[in-house]
Amino acid sequence: MNKTFWFLFLALTTTAFGQNKEKEIFVKFIDQPILVDGDLSENIWEEAFETADFQQYFPSDSVVAKQKTSIKMLYDQVNLYLGVKVYNSGNDFVIPSLQRDFRAGNNDNISFIFDTFNDGTNAFLFGINPLGVRREALISNGGSDLSGFTTSWDVKWRGETKINDGYYTVEMAIPLTSMKFKEGETKWRFNSYRFDMQENETSTYSNIPQNQLIFNLAFMEDMVFEKPLGKSRTPLALIPYVNGISQRDFTISDSDAQYKIGGDAKLAIGNGMNLDLTLNPDFSNVEVDNVVTNLTRFEISLPERRQFFIDNNDLFGTFGNERDSNPFFSRRIGLAKNKDGETIENRIIGGMRLSGKLSEDWRLGLLSIQTDEDLENEIASNNNTMFSLQKKLFSRSNIGLFFINRETFKDYGFISPQEKYNRVFGIDYNLASADNKWVGKFFLHQSITPEIEDKNGTGGLELVYNSRFFNFGLRGNYVGAQFNSDLGFIRRKDIIAARPFVEFSFWPKKGKVNNHNLRLSPNAIWRPGLDLQNTDFTMFSSWTTKYQNQSEWSARMFNRYTFLTEGFDPSNTDGAVSLPANVGYHYTSFELRYQSDRRKVFSYSFEPGFGQFYNGRRNVIQGSLNLRLQPKVIVGLQYEYNQLRMPEPYTDTDIWLISPRVAVTFNKSIFWTTLIQYSNRNDNLGLNSRLQWRFAPLSDLFLVYNDNYFVTDFAPKFRSLNLKFTYWLNI
Repeated sequence: MNKTFWFLFLALTTTAFGQNKEKEIFVKFIDQPILVDGDLSENIWEEAFETADFQQYFPSDSVVAKQKTSIKMLYDQVNLYLGVKVYNSGNDFVIPSLQRDFRAGNNDNISFIFDTFNDGTNAFLFGINPLGVRREALISNGGSDLSGFTTSWDVKWRGETKINDGYYTVEMAIPLTSMKFKEGETKWRFNSYRFDMQENETSTYSNIPQNQLIFNLAFMEDMVFEKPLGKSRTPLALIPYVNGISQRDFTISDSDAQYKIGGDAKLAIGNGMNLDLTLNPDFSNVEVDNVVTNLTRFEISLPERRQFFIDNNDLFGTFGNERDSNPFFSRRIGLAKNKDGETIENRIIGGMRLSGKLSEDWRLGLLSIQTDEDLENEIASNNNTMFSLQKKLFSRSNIGLFFINRETFKDYGFISPQEKYNRVFGIDYNLASADNKWVGKFFLHQSITPEIEDKNGTGGLELVYNSRFFNFGLRGNYVGAQFNSDLGFIRRKDIIAARPFVEFSFWPKKGKVNNHNLRLSPNAIWRPGLDLQNTDFTMFSSWTTKYQNQSEWSARMFNRYTFLTEGFDPSNTDGAVSLPANVGYHYTSFELRYQSDRRKVFSYSFEPGFGQFYNGRRNVIQGSLNLRLQPKVIVGLQYEYNQLRMPEPYTDTDIWLISPRVAVTFNKSIFWTTLIQYSNRNDNLGLNSRLQWRFAPLSDLFLVYNDNYFVTDFAPKFRSLNLKFTYWLNI
């Protein structure tokens, strides 16, 4: 890159924070606790500073919110208290569920964001709806994309509401130990956003343009404490569990009944670091993954749901390129391939995780997990370790270093020298300008594997400009043919990829349309190992229209070229003839999508597609149905039908994926969820039914039933029943 580009690149990162700093919330210190009951009539609330200047975010971002939202804050040595009045035109609220960690969009609720280190990079979020259902989340990467919003995080806090005529009140007590901050700090950055379904309005405390995500950390205001915050006490949380398991594998006529004991411990170190320990962890209560129909030649990634890996996950899982070369993908831990090449569960013996802020500008992540050996399946015991160090630069950018080591310390006759260990190290620079108009990334990584000495590197560059009317991105990366990360997600190797895009947005001043969006994105891949042959090219074009009633539709066109370097059978059928290698295919397809207004009791999406598919054709119909019997029952259905019609001698196939789901929340403590997933491609009909009783804060009793059947002859495959007790004990 030339000097001019680097001058521009650095200039973008040195700007001061870009939002208006006229707003400020004063937080008064008190020396008495507050009873959290949703009633704000206590005299102490009269002493608190009030702020109520919310700005509309949707359907417009240039006017004051229609309905007033009043926020007051107080604090003592232990808690931060919030007293909120949320005004509304009526009490016809949209509240789909009574279960914690609800999705905020398309229902009534209010959320509060605290950037406790004033870095515009990481923050804590707490939210509540009119019935007092709570949620909490971690925000990372500046809140610049959805991957930086994590609702799997759990922490103890109190919140109650009270519905009145024309408004509802919120009273919250958040332990200061729940949020990390600098000792002696007198200021945090703060924002709040609210969904009002009766007015069809979304509003925010700090003015945020609609082209930015509503939880973006570039747009926040100051909250000033009357007295400096003290040193956070060091709480210790012990979370033991007992799990009784009964299971039967019908394919080998084997039954088993056992119980497991283990647990986690959480220790706060100073004001900025967390130490998490786990011994014999059990994740049987974690929700099952959604089945996906994969018609590509490559592996797909699924999100991490296990609580142990969530906190400060950006220090571990955001290095590299999420699409092609992510060096650390925590879902690899606890899974392994057996002697037949099948992926099975691999028991985790235990591990530790140290993460958080070392100082105002430095963050540290250290993780070490030991997995067990399984001699019958020829799986070695491994230590899985990652170290990362991140330094804040300029206003919201940072630079990070990491080292990953997967190694077995025993000699096994069934592993090759190349499988003895795998190490990866690298550097990432993450760009985020003050107003989030410019974001980007630059990275270089190298892997170390026995007997591999070349083509074992990867790198990438991304620079994206984001404004109200015009966006563009320059994105590209390289993955060496022998780059290897056993703990990472490497979709494909030996590639040079270029994925630029340009996007235009139009905002009508009148009418039912909120905005139109046109996006053009050429994607190309070259193979260095094939003399830089262009093996993949896609011209992606889309038009999206979003309406003010929150429905939307879109049309997409894909013009593709694929040169197969290996045979490929898209039908995934035993005995089928594969499409031959060393042949190129030009094909074009189209997709339409409509999403109805999800505020309604019944909502749906419908997405048909049609067109060429390699040397044949593909027709697809997919979508969802959702019925809300609020606030206790949600009935949903996901469906997808793929019809592949290929010329002789290749195989035609019809692929069905049907997933009904029922969620019942009897109250704010007892939840029952049942998911059925039918996939003829996977030859599986699976049922997962989970009953959860939250008998104390973050303490649960789970009853989980799993049943799986072969689709072809409806014979049983695998069945299990888990009864798990877990208790969160603060010491």
